[in-house]
Amino acid sequence: MRMLKVVLMAGALAGLSMTGAVAAGGGGGGGGMSSMPSDTGPRYDPAEEYAKAVKAIQAKDYKAAARSAQRVADAAPKSLDGWKLLGVAQSGAENWKGAKKAYEKAVKLAPDDVASHAGLGLALAKLQDGKAQAELDWLKGKSATCTADCPTVKALTAEVEKALTPAAAAGGSAALERGTLIFSADLGDRAYVQAVGLINEKRYDEALASLDAARAAFGPHPDVLTYQGYTWRKKGDHARAEAYYRQALAIAPDHRGATEYYGELKVERGDIAGAKQMLAKLDAFCAYGCAEAEELRRWIDAGGEPGL
Repeated sequence: MRMLKVVLMAGALAGLSMTGAVAAGGGGGGGGMSSMPSDTGPRYDPAEEYAKAVKAIQAKDYKAAARSAQRVADAAPKSLDGWKLLGVAQSGAENWKGAKKAYEKAVKLAPDDVASHAGLGLALAKLQDGKAQAELDWLKGKSATCTADCPTVKALTAEVEKALTPAAAAGGSAALERGTLIFSADLGDRAYVQAVGLINEKRYDEALASLDAARAAFGPHPDVLTYQGYTWRKKGDHARAEAYYRQALAIAPDHRGATEYYGELKVERGDIAGAKQMLAKLDAFCAYGCAEAEELRRWIDAGGEPGL
């Protein structure tokens, strides 16, 4: 297997980020109907909108944060971080119904995520919903067995417990903002580069932790999702790897890395026809050839990892 490579440019992921765009539209007028309104509506880059939402939360502009976070959730509905971010924004705006909905989505995606349960518990408490007690009980169970993340777990548990008291004050989302692990772009870049180094050293569990940190900083970024898929594949979990590749390609259909690695996964599964479809995609948008297409071609010709 060829070693993964990272081009260390200024800003790391900034150079890899997709460009947000709005589709050029016909927008009415003569000449007949050439497209439907859904075809010419805005197209949002979820990683870009995620960054906007984080900045808005830091500026306490929760309504603006909610707008951007909703775009993240719409564009990447399987992004845990997107739903958590939307929950934080709605909690900050004290839109507790919106927060409840966002955190319910997050809990469904990650049933063991403490911040998601805390957010849901807080929203339910503010709505005077009796189900809040079940969320608090779950959090107390986590507090009793927590290890390295104890300060965060206990802070979130205390915030939900406080919200359930009869004299609970308005607000109550400060710990949630800390608990969602929102990092700066600089820290996200470092986590991403560190993850790639760990992958090259085959330290996959540590790499996944670094990739989680990068994803918390950047949201559903196709580069991060691609490496998450690759790492799970190397750990032998093909189903989880495929889920990450598909998320990356849903956001960036022409992402060469995700397309190549998804094709390699198909070869490993014996799906040569599917791998050839991925190769055809690469050939289509690599008009003059590219390393990803050549590597996948080698995998297909060898019927597996070349050289083994």
